[in-house]
Amino acid sequence: MIQVNHLTKRYAGRTAVDSISFDVEKGEIVGFLGPNGAGKSTTLRILTCFLSASEGTASVAGYDIYEDSIKVRQHVGYMPENVPLYPDMRVKEYLQFRGRIKGLRYRDSLRAVNEAMDICSLSEVDHKIIATLSKGYKQRVGLADALVNKPDLLILDEPTNGLDPNQIRQSRELIKRLGERHTILISTHILSEVEMTCGRVVIIDQGRIRACDTPQNLIRRLRRPGEIMLEMQGDGDKAAEKIGKLEGVKSVKKTETGNRWVTLSIHTDPNIDAREDIFGLVTEAGWKIRELASRAASLEDAFVDIVQRPSGAKIKEEADA
Repeated sequence: MIQVNHLTKRYAGRTAVDSISFDVEKGEIVGFLGPNGAGKSTTLRILTCFLSASEGTASVAGYDIYEDSIKVRQHVGYMPENVPLYPDMRVKEYLQFRGRIKGLRYRDSLRAVNEAMDICSLSEVDHKIIATLSKGYKQRVGLADALVNKPDLLILDEPTNGLDPNQIRQSRELIKRLGERHTILISTHILSEVEMTCGRVVIIDQGRIRACDTPQNLIRRLRRPGEIMLEMQGDGDKAAEKIGKLEGVKSVKKTETGNRWVTLSIHTDPNIDAREDIFGLVTEAGWKIRELASRAASLEDAFVDIVQRPSGAKIKEEADA
């Protein structure tokens, strides 16, 4: 669905996107991640033909973004980070207007708008002035706008920006449903949502692709140690000393929690689960345990680990893989 080859975008004095290459297959939901200023929005605007690239090539649905930009736009539904809406128009009126701009005939636009409003749960506000809507509803109107021409590809730039936790959860479920009909490329800072929604992740940093894999594989490749939390009642110093000598334990940090309870943060080799040995050591010493749990790594951990590595080292690793 998307093919990007050595795409580069230069502005005066800096390179925003530096020779990136990646693919998105039909039917995938792919997360496009990176810190602020990494080049995410620039890349998305190039793919939607809002910006021109300095070098490289890209195609969407088989159409070149330079030679067939009109065809690309017909196959793409784009929701930018800050949705540009006409605040004085009513919701249904605005979506019909957008459908006609996108080339739909009058009757087709009526049918498409009703379907888009139904998908985005907008029917109850169809006659309301857009300026009176909440942030969540405005985001839904922007998404309905992206859907109204029934595109093959949805490109969503920060679709949950400014939403409350309930609205974020609703958006996540909606994106999952949309993934059954559309290919989706989504850029967001909420990594837990990406982990639950996306089948693959592309991480960009300083204009270059640093990783491209499933969330599970990125977590598996973490270089950081595992972590075990132990809350116990007993001699914390002696426990820390003994636990520190166990196989696979790298370091132990003690924190007093009051009422003679002590919390130990235990960093271990990521390939070794030391909980059984820790449990045996603590019970043998006659100390009480209130909690013994491993902290599972997340996509957020993998993201931080990747973007903090030296660029040259990461690029070499990816090339060798």
